Amino acid sequence: MYIANKTKIVVMVVIAVLSFVLLNVSGCTGKRSEPANKPQSGAASVPAAAPEQSKDGAELRLDRDDKGYNGVVSAARPEASQVGIDILKRGGNAIDAAVATGFALGVLEPYASGLGGGGFMLIRFARTGEVIMLDFRETAPGKAAPDMYKLDKNGNPMGKENTVGIKAVAVPGEVAGLLTALEKYGTMKREEVLKPAIEWAEKGAPVTPVFAETVNEQYDKIEPFEQTRAIFLKGGLPYEPGDKIIMSDLARSLRLIAQQGKDAFYKGAIARAIVAEMERQGGLITMKDLANYKVIMRKPVTGTYRGYEIISAPPVSTGGTHLIQLLNIVENADLKHMGFNTVDSWHVWAEAMKMVFADRTKYMGDPDYGKVPLRGLLSKEYARQQFNRIDMAKATANVTEGDPWKYESGSTTHYSVMDKEGNMVAVTKTLNHFFGSGVVVPGTGILLNNEMADFTAGKGATNNIGPGKRPLSSMTPTLVLKDGKPFLTVGSPGADRIIAAVALVISNVIDHGMDIQEAINAPRLFTLQSGSLFIENRISGEVREGLRSRGQKISVKKDYDLYFGGVQGVIRNEQGELHGGADPRRDGQAVAY
Repeated sequence: MYIANKTKIVVMVVIAVLSFVLLNVSGCTGKRSEPANKPQSGAASVPAAAPEQSKDGAELRLDRDDKGYNGVVSAARPEASQVGIDILKRGGNAIDAAVATGFALGVLEPYASGLGGGGFMLIRFARTGEVIMLDFRETAPGKAAPDMYKLDKNGNPMGKENTVGIKAVAVPGEVAGLLTALEKYGTMKREEVLKPAIEWAEKGAPVTPVFAETVNEQYDKIEPFEQTRAIFLKGGLPYEPGDKIIMSDLARSLRLIAQQGKDAFYKGAIARAIVAEMERQGGLITMKDLANYKVIMRKPVTGTYRGYEIISAPPVSTGGTHLIQLLNIVENADLKHMGFNTVDSWHVWAEAMKMVFADRTKYMGDPDYGKVPLRGLLSKEYARQQFNRIDMAKATANVTEGDPWKYESGSTTHYSVMDKEGNMVAVTKTLNHFFGSGVVVPGTGILLNNEMADFTAGKGATNNIGPGKRPLSSMTPTLVLKDGKPFLTVGSPGADRIIAAVALVISNVIDHGMDIQEAINAPRLFTLQSGSLFIENRISGEVREGLRSRGQKISVKKDYDLYFGGVQGVIRNEQGELHGGADPRRDGQAVAY
């Protein structure tokens, strides 16, 4: 029996979370307890600090970083970071570690990514300096069409068919992407890199407060689907922090992939199970769609910021292009002189973000299906023109797009890996919204994405639906070089907020001299081309009033709010020491050796 009373559920979960926090903070012995998200094996290098008290009363650990000379993995779950480090310790390279970490994250943070999703992997090889990007973004099924959803008077699909349920699902790419990377650039066998994920699925993913809160917030999506609630609810209620969620069906799927490779997912038993569920519920994906899925090798976009080289994801991700565009615009401001966390610096960031998102809405789409003014958007000259539009005394309420064509000549989770040779890997992957479509394929444990929501429904848009097309993404896996040498690998989940989060962290390091953990912990803000300027509560009242006096419409979030993503990054200094940082807004933890 499933309880429909949402209020009762929320109250029970809040009580459970508070009880768990109090038990772990106070402890019966009076001694400081180990953090709940500390790795369970090989964890000696992970700091165990007491929770910090934030301005809004929340308790969280800010010391998510770790240092070492041999390798660092920074992921959204400490257990996943430890998986990657264990692979490096056994002689694997950064790609092996990235693939193992990716499969493990799909078990440990199953609401954000997994076998039913897709993403992007950016790799730089230390010996040659070559940089490649694997695009394993999901694709629209062959039966998809611009008018496949009935629209309401506001132009939105009726019944949320593009976000919840079987018609929201695009053809998954994660299995193909991770295994292609392993086959081409890794050194270890499938069975070795998949083994940790299988073991975590069998023994159970630990439920953290963030995990429990996410399940509670997405209860209405989970509850209608029998297979999904069987995994993520216990007696009709969300699991409590400290519980474990055993995923036996998912373990069997992972074991089948370890044995048979990509064919198990795209042509074999798993493919047949996916298509059977599509046919049962009226979905669109066919065996042909799965068999024809391809990973695309793309040329990354590149730019510079104050002499540092920026390498990031190209379209169909908008993230890299608009990250570089955003940095190009703010590069025209003396942010160091303006100071960190000041009215002037935040005003520049806010106005630049508005311009970037106006251009994103107007110009971006799948480059395989239409022309994108990529060079114009990446142009320093165009950025200077855009910067000159900023009025430092007054906010622009509704920014319109610029004209990059004249310069044309010439969510989700993220994790970062760097090894002692200087190989760099940045991976961002997702189911799109938390818990994707809400649909779990019976007998497989695989939660399917809702990436069809990332298309623009209806006809005429650059990003409209079409067979085989890949929807726009904001995923921004990014590498930064200093004097041609590895310096920083960074990225974040968080849908549209990814671009701003990554840009702010890069600026914090380069403009304000922060280390990677300080840069990640620092307060953030975000805005689209119109509407509110969302800020974290830690930004002072004085600064808020200064922004309001210039016409910015302020909306305040929590001190460390999940809304602003979950950045994971690794910096390599001139002595070769690696310093990984992870985001306290999620369950992140860097692990090094």
